[in-house]
Amino acid sequence: MTEPVLLETRSGGVARLTLNRPEKRNALNGELVAALAAAMQRTAADPEVRVVAIAGEGKDFCAGLDLAELARVAEQGYDQGLAEARALAALFARMRAHPRPIVALVQGRAVAGGCGLATACDLVLAHEDAELGYPEVHLGFVPALVMSLLRRKVGEGRAFELVALGNRYSASEALSMGLVNRVYAADTFDRESDAYLGELASRPPGAQSLTKRLLYELDGMPLPQALERGAEVNAEARISEECRSGVRQFLERKTMT
Repeated sequence: MTEPVLLETRSGGVARLTLNRPEKRNALNGELVAALAAAMQRTAADPEVRVVAIAGEGKDFCAGLDLAELARVAEQGYDQGLAEARALAALFARMRAHPRPIVALVQGRAVAGGCGLATACDLVLAHEDAELGYPEVHLGFVPALVMSLLRRKVGEGRAFELVALGNRYSASEALSMGLVNRVYAADTFDRESDAYLGELASRPPGAQSLTKRLLYELDGMPLPQALERGAEVNAEARISEECRSGVRQFLERKTMT
């Protein structure tokens, strides 16, 4: 049986997860969501992993929810639909809680739930020919699971426009909106995205983990509470061996110059 998600750990600590349903444009079904959740758990527990990249096999990153499965589940009623939705919500929560940076490598289409999967990642690198958007409204559907993540990433006004109009956008347009972090040309995408992942993986993993955790913890906190939490993480970082070693090396280099 074909594995729905392929996991490859490359040199330098980059774990690459490849959505492996190219005949369905990597549409999300229950099996693929479960496999992604398992891969998240596995990479989170692997001390050798510094960065997790998610890509799609074939021409597209991910075309969203598998509509054939969506129709079947709809016939089974509200409770079954809620169970399916909660599984995807749990995946997004697991990605947010993952100790390492998660980077979407978007080629082709990342639409509907596929754009939601990219938005759930910490960073998005896009091929110049990529297409992103939330067209669910055209089907009378709602991108409900990603809404809380989307409004944090691009702001309320932009998020509402994206989901209410349901348009699709080029990579450059998505970059200007804040959906995408970097756009690379077709002939350099693989090389530049690999270099970006390598640079990200080269940073101290403990500091990366603390940075990610603090960033998302601060959302919605009152300023005094947020500053106190920042002070706690500051103190935690100060006593880490990573920080002590980094400071020692910096001071030694300064003394030698």
